[in-house]
Amino acid sequence: MRFAPLAAFLCAATLALPLAAQSVMMRVEWPNTDFETRSVDLDEIRSGGPGRDGIPALDDPRFIAAADETRIGDMEAVITLEFEGDTPRAYPIRYLTWHEIVNDEVGGIPVAVTFCPLCNSAITFDRRVDGRVLSFGVSGNLRHSDMVMYDRETESWWQQAIGEGIVGEMTGTDLTELPSWMESFAEFRDRNPDGLVMDEPDWRRPYGRNPYVGYDSSTRPFLYNGEMPPHGIEPLARVIRVGDRAWPMQRLAEVEEVTEAGVTITWEAGKASALDTENIGAGRDVGMIRVRDAAGADMPHDVMFAFAYHAFWPEGEWMLGN
Repeated sequence: MRFAPLAAFLCAATLALPLAAQSVMMRVEWPNTDFETRSVDLDEIRSGGPGRDGIPALDDPRFIAAADETRIGDMEAVITLEFEGDTPRAYPIRYLTWHEIVNDEVGGIPVAVTFCPLCNSAITFDRRVDGRVLSFGVSGNLRHSDMVMYDRETESWWQQAIGEGIVGEMTGTDLTELPSWMESFAEFRDRNPDGLVMDEPDWRRPYGRNPYVGYDSSTRPFLYNGEMPPHGIEPLARVIRVGDRAWPMQRLAEVEEVTEAGVTITWEAGKASALDTENIGAGRDVGMIRVRDAAGADMPHDVMFAFAYHAFWPEGEWMLGN
């Protein structure tokens, strides 16, 4: 694996800190977080390099007409939200790579669009919890290599891959996952000629550049010490997670459609990996996925790395088709 300079620096900075020092820093940096209320061992949480808000989440993003967008390549990945009663929206991975969370409102629903590059996990959550609207930021911490988010209202910590509070007042609270999916910008634009795409944020970042060059071809995940996935599946192979089940992406690429366990999953070529080449839009074609229920409605799901699925669903069901 060849990390780009930023990622290599963050890796070195993180590994230089012993766990005890990191624990002290956590409590200094987070004086309002209730560390006595938690569902995980704090030793499982590691600094990813940048501190709190070192990766700045976005609020109230601007949008432009998809037909007017000329900076984003046809095969570049976007996260798509198509809510009834609102204009379809695309959130480009070229921006989420550097921000990881977008707090927005779509169709009257406050949403958090999230992307963890280290797990390739792209999930959209409803930000409402017990009648309260939360807003989310990036803590700078990782657990099993997955982003630990925090809410600004209670400063509780949340595990992005599972949408659950793990430290603080919100421990044990689950966020509602909403249907969204990752596809190519061309696919979104051609299906939604009047759709909207998130405009470039007003931050000094090299948008369109991948700071994790070659990551999804590496043999080991970043800052992960857990078990590797079973069945001979490579740790950074992509899997489609629906609930607690996972379908290997390779299986879908071979057959293009599977109907099992009450869901239909389709695969189509034409989307670049955002974690391959330095130019996000020039990555190898890894294809795109849609997941629908028996009535044809889009379902919440995630396309994540196999190691992350196994870490968070160790008893999950692998849908191997054997």
